[in-house]
Amino acid sequence: MSMDRRTFLASLAAAPLAAQEDPVIKVDVELVSLLCSVRDKRGKFIKTLEKPDFTILEDGKKQDVRNFSRESDLPLTIGLLVDVSGSQRNLIEIERRAAGQFFKQVLREKDMAFLISFGAEAELLQDSTNSVRLLQKGLDGLRVNSGVGGVHPSPTGQQARGTIMFDAVYLAANEKLKREVGRKVIVLITDGVDMGSRISKNEALSEVQKADTIIYSIYYTDPRAYGGWGFGGDGDLKKMSDETGGRVFHASGRNSLDEIFAEIQEEMRSQYNLAYTPSNPNRDGGFRKVEVKLAHKDYKAYARKGYFATAA
Repeated sequence: MSMDRRTFLASLAAAPLAAQEDPVIKVDVELVSLLCSVRDKRGKFIKTLEKPDFTILEDGKKQDVRNFSRESDLPLTIGLLVDVSGSQRNLIEIERRAAGQFFKQVLREKDMAFLISFGAEAELLQDSTNSVRLLQKGLDGLRVNSGVGGVHPSPTGQQARGTIMFDAVYLAANEKLKREVGRKVIVLITDGVDMGSRISKNEALSEVQKADTIIYSIYYTDPRAYGGWGFGGDGDLKKMSDETGGRVFHASGRNSLDEIFAEIQEEMRSQYNLAYTPSNPNRDGGFRKVEVKLAHKDYKAYARKGYFATAA
């Protein structure tokens, strides 16, 4: 018996990622906040800019920046999503060790993190916690979870549920991050292949944008796992990261997971917070395009590309 879309979305909200009852936190919904990092041409973070160095455009119209600050200590919530499909079998131990070290280095007193693995299914291995010990225990639970058909196309032409990457991203945003305040980040480790998600890439991206979350993607592949079929590429990862203000990192012999995690950590501690009241007051649920421009032409800003103007 086929499951309709509404029933499926309801099932996504159920176990194993059932959300716990959290108190509702009221915020100033008229104020749009943008977290932004800035780099020069050599990739070095620029941490000394002031409010006049930034210009914000919403749907092409200049906005007045009301609040400006440098954010290194604002509470941080990190969702680590790890691909455990069959194609990642030989990489899991490396991911487990590097992620454990990352949590030890990045988490401060008010920060929280959770861990989700995804293959043929998505599983919450550790709920939001500040405990590095519990997160390491969750990482110890990383196991291959591959559906029938693996990374190869089905002989019937039907898509096997082998790597539900978009479903996992949607769940992390909707169930774990939407009600959080402060800075919110998804770190996604995967080879970029999605096979069998019921949620589309655009739907997952929209949910991340509604949760005001940044995606940092780590493109990590094991060519031995694909035979002659090739593999997914980083196109979907680049789209999701660019639109939310993050970036795609390529793990390789020259760029280890440890080095990538260190760079993500530095970026999360090198952000500016820009806040403005939109000149368009309509809260019609539509998507507003946002662009951050810099006075210094040799610098590049990394910030989300827009938001949904939803009602309170």
